[in-house]
Order: sequence, then structure tokens, then C-alpha cells
Amino acid sequence: MLAPYLALLFFLFFIPLGMYSPCIREKGTLGPKPALIGHRGAPMVAPENTFMAFAKIVEHHGDGFETDVRISLDGVPFLMHDEDLRRTTDVEEVFPEIANQSAAMFTWDELSKLNAGKWFFKKKPFRNMPPMSFSDVRWAKAQTVYRFSEFLSLADQENKLVIFDLKRPPEEHPYRHTWIFRTLYVMLQVAKIKPHLVRDLQAEKIVKLNLNYRDMSSDSIRKYAKANITTNLYVVNEPWLFSLAWCAGAHSVTTDAVHVLHGLTKPLFLMTPWDYQLMWILTDVLSGVFICLVFLLHWWREKEAYSSNTPDSLASGTYSSFGTDLSTMPGLPTLA
Repeated sequence: MLAPYLALLFFLFFIPLGMYSPCIREKGTLGPKPALIGHRGAPMVAPENTFMAFAKIVEHHGDGFETDVRISLDGVPFLMHDEDLRRTTDVEEVFPEIANQSAAMFTWDELSKLNAGKWFFKKKPFRNMPPMSFSDVRWAKAQTVYRFSEFLSLADQENKLVIFDLKRPPEEHPYRHTWIFRTLYVMLQVAKIKPHLVRDLQAEKIVKLNLNYRDMSSDSIRKYAKANITTNLYVVNEPWLFSLAWCAGAHSVTTDAVHVLHGLTKPLFLMTPWDYQLMWILTDVLSGVFICLVFLLHWWREKEAYSSNTPDSLASGTYSSFGTDLSTMPGLPTLA
């Protein structure tokens, strides 16, 4: 039993030598903090894809906006993630007979009649939503469907980065084959986005990769950086995960929790290789001492228990099995 126990113990002691983390690095080698891109705005503190959600990104000093764009039946780009309107609006109350049809099959006039904030308090999309002030509750409940042109104007006004997914409308939609050009038109004419940025988009020049954080690799990120390709990781909400993305060299992350991640001034577990080795050496030494103390304590208790249960020796002149004093028995020599 001792052999496999010792083998397992030594394995646990030396396993840190084979572990790797991008946050174990020499001083001065950590890159800048990744930019924080609000995923559909700030959906933990305001209804997603509404003006309030993106205003909260500005309030919490986020660096950019991420959203989803659909085209209305009459050609107005608007923000909506889901295929239909039931989850994030009151469409079932306002237009019950057509509530389940595609969001793109509504005119902008119909969309503008919908409330896009009250659902936030009924469904509570996140478990760890922070408390809201009374004024914010009133503001949230008054939110409506947000136009893409207004979204771009806010981003331009606040000088924020923008990432968006453009959703193709259904087959029977009048803009089924021209929805990209319609969106570009809005970007150029309505929001006055710089023309050279649109030309880059039209030429399909890849300058940024939007990756699932599960595909995160510091080696890959470095290779992309050498090719002048920046990386954005989605959706990163936890501080420990954001710390890994920072250490790995990600340029930005899409997050639901800008209000939490903005406060981090450094990765949670950043340390030098020496600090890491010293931590594990001390841990191994202390655990080794503890194990030895446990064994010594066990040995001492066993010894005490054995001593208390051992019969008196012959030197005491008794033999406890019979309860007779041997020194008084006739014919036996007296014990010295």
C-alpha cells in the first residue's frame, strides 16, 4: 500500500512542473488590457440591443459596441438578435396574430410601436444581475426597438469600436438579395461612417478575427498579430477568463459584463516563473511536513494504545492471565 501511495504523492508534488499558463511570464512582458466590447450593449444592467444598453457601455467606460442587425420589411436596419420578436419585446400583446413571424417581416412603423424593455424584469436573463436604481428601472421599461442608424450615430459620437452581425432576411423579403447594400447605404449616408472603412469591408479585407474564447491560444494570437490581424474573443464574462485572455494577448473581448471587467487593473493570477516555482516549492514542503506530522501522530497514538493494553512484564512479578503473584508460589525461587 505504501508504494502506490508514495507514487501518487510524488506525482502530485511534481505535476506543477508540467503545467502552463499564459499568466506565468516575466515582468514587463504583459501586453495592454484588451478592449471591452459590449455584447448587445450591457445586457446585465439594461435590456439588450437598446439605446440604454449602449449608453451603459459608455457609462462603464467600455471601448466598443457589438450588436445584431436585421432589415425591416420597408428597408430600415434595426437591432435584434432573435429571429422573432417574442423574447425581447411585447409583440404578443401588440400584434398577437403575427407575433411568431420573422422580425424582418414587420415594417419600421410596426416595430416602433413595440416596447423592448419590460421583458427584462419578467425574464431576468442573468442570475447575477446587479440591483438597479429606481430611475434606471423606469428608463429600462421605456426602451423601444433601436434603429441601426441611431446606434451608429451613438458609436461615432462616443468614438466607440463597432462589431455587428448582419442577419439575412427570409426568402420572401423584398430586401433578401440587397440587404448588405442597404446596410452599407445607411452606414455611408445616414451615419456618415468614413468611406474608406466601407471600402475595406467591401473588399473583404480581414483585419480582425472574432473567435470563440474556447479557441484561445497565445501562440495563434501572436501569429495573427505578426500578420497585422487583431483578435476579439467572445463571450468573456468572468474575471478569471478575462485574465487568461489578457495574458494570452487578445486585443479585445466581447462581454456581457463590462461593468465588472472594467475595474480590473491587472490579471488576477499574474506571476513570474520564479514566483510560481517558489509558491509550489513552499506548498510541497509544507504539505510534506504536514504528512510527516500526521504519520508521527498516528504512530504515537498506536504506541500509546499498545502500551496501555500490554500485560505486566515478568519483571513486575505478576502474570495477568492468571492473576497470581508468582513470587509467593511454593517451590519457585524468589525473583530478584
